[in-house]
Amino acid sequence: MPQPRVLYWFRTDLRLHDSPALKAALDLKPEVLYPIWCWDSHYVYRARVGNNRWQFQIDCMNDVSSTITKLNDKSKLFVLREPAVTLLPKLFKAWKITHLVFEKDTDAYAKERDEQVTASAEKAGVKVIVGPQSRTLWDSDEVLKAHGGKPTMSITQLQAAGAKVGAIARPIETPKGLPGPGDVSLDFDQERPDGKPDINEKYRESDEGTYSSGIAGPESNYSVPTLEELGMRPATTPHRGGESVILDKLEKILADEEYTGTFEKPKTSPAAFEPQSTFLTSPYLHFGALSARYFYHRVEDIVEKRRKEKKAVSVPPTSLTGQLLFRDMYFVAQAAMGYSFGQTYNNSHCRFIPWHLPSKVDLKTGLITGEYEVDDEAKEKEFQRWREGKTGFPWIDAIMRQLKHEGWIHHLARHAVACFLTRGGCYISWERGAEVFEEWLVDHEAACNIGNWQWLSCTAFYSQFYRCYSPVAFGKKWDDNGELIRKYVPELRDMPKKYIYEPHKAPLQDQKKAGVVIKGDGSEGEVDGVPVYPKPMFDFNTQREICIQGIKNAYRVGLHGNDPKVLDGSWKELFSDDAAGPTEGKVGGPGGMLGFEDAEGTDGHHEESATPKRSSRRNVPKVSPEASRKGHKREHSQGTLDGAFGKKAKS
Repeated sequence: MPQPRVLYWFRTDLRLHDSPALKAALDLKPEVLYPIWCWDSHYVYRARVGNNRWQFQIDCMNDVSSTITKLNDKSKLFVLREPAVTLLPKLFKAWKITHLVFEKDTDAYAKERDEQVTASAEKAGVKVIVGPQSRTLWDSDEVLKAHGGKPTMSITQLQAAGAKVGAIARPIETPKGLPGPGDVSLDFDQERPDGKPDINEKYRESDEGTYSSGIAGPESNYSVPTLEELGMRPATTPHRGGESVILDKLEKILADEEYTGTFEKPKTSPAAFEPQSTFLTSPYLHFGALSARYFYHRVEDIVEKRRKEKKAVSVPPTSLTGQLLFRDMYFVAQAAMGYSFGQTYNNSHCRFIPWHLPSKVDLKTGLITGEYEVDDEAKEKEFQRWREGKTGFPWIDAIMRQLKHEGWIHHLARHAVACFLTRGGCYISWERGAEVFEEWLVDHEAACNIGNWQWLSCTAFYSQFYRCYSPVAFGKKWDDNGELIRKYVPELRDMPKKYIYEPHKAPLQDQKKAGVVIKGDGSEGEVDGVPVYPKPMFDFNTQREICIQGIKNAYRVGLHGNDPKVLDGSWKELFSDDAAGPTEGKVGGPGGMLGFEDAEGTDGHHEESATPKRSSRRNVPKVSPEASRKGHKREHSQGTLDGAFGKKAKS
């Protein structure tokens, strides 16, 4: 009987250590093994991926390719420049494939893609082997089943359900060799995906060209694409990706058993840099360059050793392993709710709060459309100033500028800016902030990003809305001299310590001495050659009280995203005209919108109690001039459906 000819499809597992799916492929004793990566247009064009995260992914791909070659000099990571849905059916035939093996992925987008690929493989007579999900501690679907099909909303729930699934598996050994690939030539044409809309166009210095040189790339050697091919400007992040990079770093950090065994994340500083105060494993976990199970057990082994030695240890949820449990909790919640997890509308576990800048909704799909309403021009301006680090609150601005430049910020820094945008300052929808983080973070994980924004906005997972982060006192607690501000807000580098967190209070003579002018709204870069830093965009104490009262009122009303009143727009009846957010009037729109006229799937009329049916597909709506005036485009994301499936690829 002929030996198997195996395609091993890398996705969220860019490593060779602790890879159950790769082991399953090798257990087949294959004649040939093709390690492949399908260059997916969803991420190239439809998902928010900035240049820093692209560079990190490219690093991880090149690193694993190099490791593969070390085990077999005839092999590498073969990057095929066509989406899997159209490519793999042709590849099965061309390379005489008998088995397709890949690691399970519970992301909403990946589930749909994998269903289509599996169906095409079965049609071609190719056996599909799906290895267990190893980007998390437990398989999210198994935990979901153990939790009665409900999302895990606390660490306690996650641990209880996980215990029913079983112990967290020990990592498996790294293979010491790999079979070589067979003939890698192809005799079919590339089907080029549709490049429009391209939501990452703003990052490109030139045309996107990763598909222009054919399936095998410009040198016909199945190379990993570059930022230059993507048309993007160079990355600014100092963080480099790759399995070998993180394993080397991890050994050095874990060697300090005191630090590892007593680590408590809330006690690490958000103002520390060069180096940061945490392990910074999150981007490696996201791309699968580091196994969550491997990390967990390496830490647990150290903790257990210290316990036996009667030494101090930290425990979940603040310990290192506790952070991995939080991650699993969000993954299970996402597995339970799919695309609705990434929005307020039609989300059974997300509290409804009438935020400013609410997402527009498609009534036919029950999903957000790709736009948001600008209910208040002042709030839109506040959002843009927050995004660009020009709020006039140096602590907030330093964090946002660090995020944009480096693609990573400490978890307490994320807390500070997320609270400021939502319940502790601007009263703007958490969905707007989640989109910015998705765009800029090198460690963006849809489940974790969405879950953390719901947590910080007190719409799910956490409810102590009255505990807000001061943009002054919280920063001073960690960084009294304002070193983080001096580094990332260089206009204030020489501001006296007394005024570094509130430069608008500095007398003119101190401003002059510091070489900065404090004035305006952030639209001016300099005056007469002197840098300008803006004044605060509002009085924080006043805004904090408005936010607390607004959230308190919304909690009293007690709606969730799937409540009939949220779906049919009658939610406004429960809020007074002067309540926080766009609450004036008695008739609203779905999910916090002002009305139904800008909702997709309606001509302005609607049925009072109609519950939109959820669809597996959504297309980017065409924006009319009227809608353009009323709203702002909310581009596609990894957290929401992009409508990529079913489109005819251009040949």
